[in-house]
Amino acid sequence: MKHFTTEEWIDFVNQVASNTQRSAMRKHLETRCKRCEETVALWQKVRKTAAAEPSYQPPADTVRAAKAAFAMTEWAARQRKTSNLAELLFDSFLQPALAGTRSASTEMRQMLYRADPYQVDIQIEAKPNASSLVITGQVLNVSRPDFAANDIQVTLSNRRGSVVYAMTDRFGEFRGEIENSGDLELSFPRPERKPIIISLRNALDRLPRGKS
Repeated sequence: MKHFTTEEWIDFVNQVASNTQRSAMRKHLETRCKRCEETVALWQKVRKTAAAEPSYQPPADTVRAAKAAFAMTEWAARQRKTSNLAELLFDSFLQPALAGTRSASTEMRQMLYRADPYQVDIQIEAKPNASSLVITGQVLNVSRPDFAANDIQVTLSNRRGSVVYAMTDRFGEFRGEIENSGDLELSFPRPERKPIIISLRNALDRLPRGKS
């Protein structure tokens, strides 16, 4: 049975694959291929989260209460602006297994991060029969959704001396392959702020729920 690549499923979910390709991929899904069904389900969940998050507007009274409870000094506000920390919004290793599967795969991990002005989708996958990781992702500028976050250099490191560079394409997507040391670090620049750094220890080791 022919399996489609992660990049092809990303195009399928984002509706940028050709009609011929989409038709072939739908037929493949009809075969109930668990591997491809899991990949599609992960990227559909990420796409749904990314589409809903920028348009979410909390109730006004909730906003006022939050501002009152977490009022910050001018110094703290400046510290937050220059921070290089990314906020984790979604991690497939912290989710229950998909319906119909006995256990979630530990060979692939899907994450969604937010670090203004970007939202970053990341998928880490162990390359079959090789001691390397394949990292694919997409950088979205949520403050300017009409402009793709293209030509951004993403630096991948295994924190053991191996470094790989990847550039985002016209859709903000990137891909890189790096030796699997267990750990992983991604970084890329952003306008007038510190670079964004996302560090993962034991990148494909499943964590207890509630930890990161």
